[in-house]
Amino acid sequence: MNPLARTEENPGAAPPRHGVTGAWTTPLEDRGSERFDRSSGPDPCLPRRSDHLRHSRLLRRDALLGSKGLPRPRPSWLVAATVLSVAVPMGGDSVGTGTHASPGDVVSLVLIAIAAALWRRDCGRGFGRARIHVGVTLLLAGLVGASAVSMICSADPATSLVGWVRETQVLVLVPLAVLVSLRDRRDVAVVVASVLALGTGEAVFGIWQTVTHNGASYAGELVRAVGTFGALDVMAMATVCGIALVAALSLALTTKRGWRRAGLLVVAVVLSVALVCSLSRGSWIAASVGAAVVLLRFDAKLALKLGLCTAAVFTIVVGGFGIGSGMVAERTQSILHSVHDPDRSVGDRYALWSTAEGMWQDHPVAGVGLKNFPAFRDAYAPPQLSGASDTDDSVTGFVREPLLSPHNQYLLMLAEQGLLGAGASILALGGLLVGLWRRARPADGHWLLCLGVTAATAVNFLYSDMGGPTTVLIGIVLGLAARHTYPVASRHEVLGNAW
Repeated sequence: MNPLARTEENPGAAPPRHGVTGAWTTPLEDRGSERFDRSSGPDPCLPRRSDHLRHSRLLRRDALLGSKGLPRPRPSWLVAATVLSVAVPMGGDSVGTGTHASPGDVVSLVLIAIAAALWRRDCGRGFGRARIHVGVTLLLAGLVGASAVSMICSADPATSLVGWVRETQVLVLVPLAVLVSLRDRRDVAVVVASVLALGTGEAVFGIWQTVTHNGASYAGELVRAVGTFGALDVMAMATVCGIALVAALSLALTTKRGWRRAGLLVVAVVLSVALVCSLSRGSWIAASVGAAVVLLRFDAKLALKLGLCTAAVFTIVVGGFGIGSGMVAERTQSILHSVHDPDRSVGDRYALWSTAEGMWQDHPVAGVGLKNFPAFRDAYAPPQLSGASDTDDSVTGFVREPLLSPHNQYLLMLAEQGLLGAGASILALGGLLVGLWRRARPADGHWLLCLGVTAATAVNFLYSDMGGPTTVLIGIVLGLAARHTYPVASRHEVLGNAW
């Protein structure tokens, strides 16, 4: 008989403990009927709920804090730093056909190097190989292979080599680095918070530019909000605010805390005002589609109600009070008249689209080569195309910026990479959307924002192309969507699910 068992002959023995390393146990046959006697209270042989809670708190604290009580460094911090570095101005020397590296590009290289080192370390411990899904590998390998074929077939391989390195960095290495760095929901929350901080900061600055007439020039007035990016990247702030708006709306719909929902809705309103001040029609359409996808996937009836309320408020504010009626109404009407009576900006865009289409018709398989659109533009451009657009702001002054892309990512890929490159890119983007839709979790704010932001990016590519400082941000967003499309399972993720 076990001398430590608490029985009628040995009532003073300490109760056995379970679930603790190094503890003693008591055979079932020595416990008698005491195991099933509930009249005297809970079984002392079983661990109490408070013990479980205390143990989980200790695990959580040990996971968050290091040996000195300071927060443990996370790879997601570097992803967040890359997001915030997008707002650092590039200066006024970024005009021309050359390659220009932004601060975000430099920080992203550091992110790629550290993420590769972490993946290599985890591979040696048996954790890293299962993290990258085979679907991600195939899609990204298709992107690299298709762009490599275009580079080899290019008329200027040296220039195309620079484009191939750039595309591999943004569309392959940055998403992979994000996929490796985000190991649990806390890492995702850190990156999403940095996106909201970036968008809110740019929105506040952009609204100030419009109010004080310190923005970019529009109709002879410096009222167009461009944020810290300046008039040379006139659509950058609108892209950032559109992504942050969809993220804020997704989190506001799914959070369970009233004060947090109120704060997110205030942020969404500020971002919406800044988006209007940007006067970017393509970003308006993309953000509206992203928000509509989020609302419809969350609650279709709520989407209908909010849509009607938004239309009513817009009609009252612009039509009734006349706030912003001149410029905002003009830009809105230009969207409706863009088919039959396009303005000069839309007309130049149509001419650039026709130019890209002509390049693709003559080079259908591999295109004219990466970064070769400017070299072939004049040979295919119609006579009505303007060679450049005029930009002006209070920082860089008046600059005549050449039109070096068709302002359509899909047509740019067709022109420079042919059916191979465009097909691989569309397949990768479509794979993200289909994968997100199949793993539907409307109650999860992170999943919802990934779906909305990916849809908004797909629509935004119809009116713009990847270039400038926001290119790295798009790569990070695609990596965030890839993580929710192809979920990973590692030791960190198991602990993160317990949180």
